[in-house]
Amino acid sequence: MLEKVFDPASVETRISAAWEAEGAFRCSRPERKDKPGYSIVIPPPNVTGSLHMGHALNNTLQDILARFERMRGKDVLWQPGMDHAGIATQMVVERQLAAQGLPGRRDMGREAFIKRVWEWKAESGGTIAGQLKRLGASCDWSRERFTMDEGLSRAVLKVFVQLYREGLIYKDKRLVNWDPKLITAISDLEVVPVEMKGNLWHLRYPVEGEKGRFIIVATTRPETMLGDTAVAVHPDDERYQDLIGKNVILPLVGRRIPIVADEYSDPEKGSGAVKITPAHDFNDFEVGKRHALPMINVLDAEARIDISAIRDDQSDRPDAYVETPDAAGVLEHLQGQDRFAARKQIVDLFTQLELLETIEPHVHVVPHGDRSNVVIEPWLTDQWYVDAKTLAQPALAAVREGRTNFIPKNWEKTYFEWLENIQPWCVSRQLWWGHQIPAWYDPFGNVFVALDEDEAFEQAIAHNVGNEALSPEDAEALIQDKDRRAQFLTRDEDVLDTWFSSALWPFSTLGWPDETAELKKFYPTSVLVTGFDIIFFWVARMMMMGMHFMDGEVPFKDVYIHALVRDEKGAKMSKSKGNVIDPLDLVEQYGADALRFTLAAMAAQGRDIKLATSRVEGYRNFATKLWNAVRFAEMNGCARVEGFDPEKVENTLNRWIIGEAARATREVTEAIEAYRFNDAAAAIYRFLWNVFCDWHLELAKPVLSGPDGSAKEETRATTAWVLDVAMALLHPFMPFLTEELWAETGKVGPARKSLLVLSDWPDLAGLEAPDAEAEVGWVVDLIAEIRSVRAEMNVPASARAPLVLVQASAESRARASAWDEALRRLARLSDISFAEAMPSEAVQMVVRGEVAALPLAGVVDLAAERVRLQKEEEKLGQEISRIDGKLANEKFVARAPEEVVEAEREKREEYVQRREKVRAAITQLGS
Repeated sequence: MLEKVFDPASVETRISAAWEAEGAFRCSRPERKDKPGYSIVIPPPNVTGSLHMGHALNNTLQDILARFERMRGKDVLWQPGMDHAGIATQMVVERQLAAQGLPGRRDMGREAFIKRVWEWKAESGGTIAGQLKRLGASCDWSRERFTMDEGLSRAVLKVFVQLYREGLIYKDKRLVNWDPKLITAISDLEVVPVEMKGNLWHLRYPVEGEKGRFIIVATTRPETMLGDTAVAVHPDDERYQDLIGKNVILPLVGRRIPIVADEYSDPEKGSGAVKITPAHDFNDFEVGKRHALPMINVLDAEARIDISAIRDDQSDRPDAYVETPDAAGVLEHLQGQDRFAARKQIVDLFTQLELLETIEPHVHVVPHGDRSNVVIEPWLTDQWYVDAKTLAQPALAAVREGRTNFIPKNWEKTYFEWLENIQPWCVSRQLWWGHQIPAWYDPFGNVFVALDEDEAFEQAIAHNVGNEALSPEDAEALIQDKDRRAQFLTRDEDVLDTWFSSALWPFSTLGWPDETAELKKFYPTSVLVTGFDIIFFWVARMMMMGMHFMDGEVPFKDVYIHALVRDEKGAKMSKSKGNVIDPLDLVEQYGADALRFTLAAMAAQGRDIKLATSRVEGYRNFATKLWNAVRFAEMNGCARVEGFDPEKVENTLNRWIIGEAARATREVTEAIEAYRFNDAAAAIYRFLWNVFCDWHLELAKPVLSGPDGSAKEETRATTAWVLDVAMALLHPFMPFLTEELWAETGKVGPARKSLLVLSDWPDLAGLEAPDAEAEVGWVVDLIAEIRSVRAEMNVPASARAPLVLVQASAESRARASAWDEALRRLARLSDISFAEAMPSEAVQMVVRGEVAALPLAGVVDLAAERVRLQKEEEKLGQEISRIDGKLANEKFVARAPEEVVEAEREKREEYVQRREKVRAAITQLGS
């Protein structure tokens, strides 16, 4: 017999051990190796990470699909693994070294530091894998991969070398997002826009040869003016027509810079003239390329003023400078100063030279590093790039042609917009932890990309002998002398962006570049489940790489994009707001099943989840409801019967619940197939709570507690069979609870053939019973309608009211007679009668097209109820009007936080629905 109370903590530990002992999640088990493959690759969490609510949602949805398809008989591979997380991991280990008083990264050297990172990974990395297991994730943990393991490293090398040889990877000097604290380029995903209060400085640039005439430019970063190489005006701006092609003299520096015509300048903003600093602004970089402007980098890697590029420009282009006696002194004084200190001094100098027009307070968005929290600089530097434009074309075509589908479909627009406007992908990072770029440099400035140093050395010798940089004799001496050979080539110190190795994830995890059995069976993968925020950074790149290296085959057929998990008010969770909900806390308090079901039940396509702890508690109660239903069935002798055939059931109630089980199976199956997780959860919830527990068990009680006989035996067997179906349908959502109940109910009757996780998904086609549904459904609907009326009319719970069926059909008369006891007991009726006309002072109900009436005279004061309901209707109308006024206010909608506006809309919807019910009640009273 089950314990009285469901204790998730003890159940989850025991069930996890049973799954592991059975190897339940392994792909290609002997009984399934010949079955069709179904595969999902997990979005690899960072090795430094821990479970947050986004992970909980993402992995719950994947697990539902994996368990569902596994029960449908497919050979399922849910591929787990982790990302090496270059910056994050390096920061963790560096902080650890500092806390322990050990030498820093640069003091210990690259080799020792990398060894230390691997030690950290073995000891502390990958905590999240255990947390995912706690959530119930049914990954094939025996195949867990890591983006730095030997097999994936081999794949990364092959891809980089091949793309380089195909001309799709190259080195170039371009602007990148530069983190001056971490001293590395970072991706757009690692840049956080922060709204800040600052200033807009309006600077006066003297026009060459026109004393007293200036062009005024505005900037939020005065320190970058040292690198200005032009001033741009709109070609149609009449104010500057006579100046286009002339020069201004750049203050402090003394450089002549041209006035160019470019549509980037907006005549409606400020003076209509903008300073162009190609080496320190992404937009200016494009303007610079259009006009072939010099690109002068005036900051070093730590965002300090570096005047070496200005000096180089002076020596290379002396005609571009004029005599400015104080310029050299200014530059020397600024050399080495932090960018913000230099900003202040430059503003002071402009003020002294009477070249500062005005300072205007200005709120603007400033990019910050998500890990360093410092202001990011657009910085001109040499980096490795992938020709993403070329690789994007097949990836665009695949989605347009329907070979890969986005769900919801509207996310295809986001995908298209990014790929159609894609820029070269910067794949190099100035870190030590990661895949070191397989490029070697010789003393003559040549670069050789190869799978290893020996291959690079052979290329270098052949190249340099071929162009006579080395004589054959020198080359032979190099080959023979190991010490000289080791010094001849220097490997590129940079590592690859972590998104590079992640882009190979769907095929590299299956053993590529080897032709493995897993690659043949499980590629392309069936579906990718991920968040919208990495459509650009991961989904699109997997599409590009997969199609390029897997003979044009897409890496996944479907891409399901789930929404965000927000707090109960609709605000985005953040540590600064203090509204972060830890999923592990909810698992501790309510159990993993309750959290999983909550997330699935709220995962409507395209709609963010507003998570309230009360919802998790509610679904914990749902788990308890099923637990108690199984206990009730046990106590009433409802045990499984060998050879039970649902098609041979005769009792109407039993045929009805079997038909409802068939309906629920169809609804759950279709909803999961369409990735409508909320609809699937709603269907199984409705069936278990509303249909099975609330109605079947209640209606079956008289039989179960009555004398023994064929009806009782059939009801017991049917109840046990329906519970098996219910546990199977619920298993993908609540795996721990259902597996435990499956084991418990398997102790009586025929032996279970397998764990629930490996059992068959129900196939109940043909078991619908329309005649039974018409009869029992009528009883259920009638009782529900009577209960609703009693609640709306404030009928005391203890009061029994009469029921009159008006002009009832012969069928309804027969049903009322057959179910008389159940109707009286469950609807709290005093008697049931029939009439040809509507009785006076009665509330009218329409149930499945027929009229029923509750005469309430003497039970409640109908006149008082009518007044109460009319007042409530009026009050609800006022609330709706008040909210309509708010939502019609454009300022409120524009300025109020998104979650506040959404909350008002939701309140309005609640009031509207309530008003409809009140109006229906008034109508019933009026009739």
